[in-house]
Amino acid sequence: MAVSVPGYSPSFKRPPDTLRLRRKRARSHGAAASPTSEPAPRRAALAAGLPLRPFPAAAGTGRATPARRNPFARLDNRHPTAAEPPSGPGPVLDSNQENDLLWEEKFPETTITELSKDTRLSTELRCAFQQSLFYWLHPALPWLPLFPRIGVDRRMAGKTSPWSNDETLQHVLMSDWSVSFTSLYNLLKTKLCPYFYVCTYQFTVLFRAAGFAGSDVITAVISPTTRGLREAMKNEGIEFSLPLIKENTHKKKTSGASLGHGEEQPISDEDEEESFSWLEEMGVQDKIKKPDIHSIKLRKEKHEVQMDHRPESVVLVKGINTFTLLNFLINCKSLVATSGPQAGLPPTLLSPVAFRGATMQMLKARSVNVKTQALSGYKDQFSLEITGPVMPHSLHSVTMLLKSSQAGSFSAGLYTHEPTAVFNICPPVDKELDKETVRKELANCGLHPKTLDQLSQVPLLGKSSLRHVEMSDYTYNWRS
Repeated sequence: MAVSVPGYSPSFKRPPDTLRLRRKRARSHGAAASPTSEPAPRRAALAAGLPLRPFPAAAGTGRATPARRNPFARLDNRHPTAAEPPSGPGPVLDSNQENDLLWEEKFPETTITELSKDTRLSTELRCAFQQSLFYWLHPALPWLPLFPRIGVDRRMAGKTSPWSNDETLQHVLMSDWSVSFTSLYNLLKTKLCPYFYVCTYQFTVLFRAAGFAGSDVITAVISPTTRGLREAMKNEGIEFSLPLIKENTHKKKTSGASLGHGEEQPISDEDEEESFSWLEEMGVQDKIKKPDIHSIKLRKEKHEVQMDHRPESVVLVKGINTFTLLNFLINCKSLVATSGPQAGLPPTLLSPVAFRGATMQMLKARSVNVKTQALSGYKDQFSLEITGPVMPHSLHSVTMLLKSSQAGSFSAGLYTHEPTAVFNICPPVDKELDKETVRKELANCGLHPKTLDQLSQVPLLGKSSLRHVEMSDYTYNWRS
């Protein structure tokens, strides 16, 4: 009589009956290879400060055995080894670096040409190049082009948009967008995010953390704007300035009889007061009919409308008013199109760092190799094309890689999203910032210290943007 044992299965067989393990003998591949000089691509990667790690030697043997690496580990998350000096000749590259040339608040579509070496030969350089193409996006709808958002209705026409006639779905999308937007602002406020963009179908907003562009407070730049938008902001109690209008007024007062280029400049209240005070000094104020309040108001409104949708309409918001602007944008009904291909679609959020609800995206890159005629025959010429929302951190990473891999010689053509070129203007600066303080306070924003030094400076390009960058013998030349 069989005894019932709990947990025992009659069909159970011991592992030796069903499994036989085989031990493989290690095959000898000969003596260990003698140390040789580093290959050219690896030397280029080291020169750029890329975080490379040699394969460790196998214990108890005289040969070097490749060790498996964690593909999800950070490339720079390691201790210095004997083959790599503790402090490399260049900065460590990651996906949050900035332009080493000038601070450009724009989204260029970049084409880099005239390369002297193919970076596909190096695994390390290829990996670092892929890292430089990352950015974070919300919302993420693969079938729709979410950048740029201004003037792209034709490109979006015919695309599927199930939310366009569904108010419930539109409410869900905007609610989710508001959470992501607030998350980004909180990261910016705590200096864990350097900057981010809000791209609507009518205008773009650039938010910058305190310490950037020479400002000691959070700033937001909006372009282009309309009189209706500016009036709505005033009604919500948002204090802002028009930097280019003040600049034009100042130039008008100091330039005397200099000729302009046919554009009418907006007339301010100060101009009106000064003109009539001058008439009083001449004693002829009674002979000149002073325009009434309504006439002056109509003239001002005319000039305000004339600058709509132009670079001169750029608006600067500073300090606590940026938080009021955040709430205004979340509740602004005109932020989202009510008709057309973009109807019901929330604005695009772009950031160099991760935030709540964001999806990691990658810029599109295409490499072309052509034969060009030279004195000694033909030579290889490589062209690299990068398209998409190329933010400053990506541009800087790519230029640093090219600086090393191309032996200090390359050229680049930059194609800017024009409505954002005005973000390069010099904002009013109350006081000069201390570089060491800025570097210490923004140490955790995800940018390299060398980048912070550049971003803390006041922008120099004005309303223009970089069009061409060339490096020759490790020296930059550029033109706007």
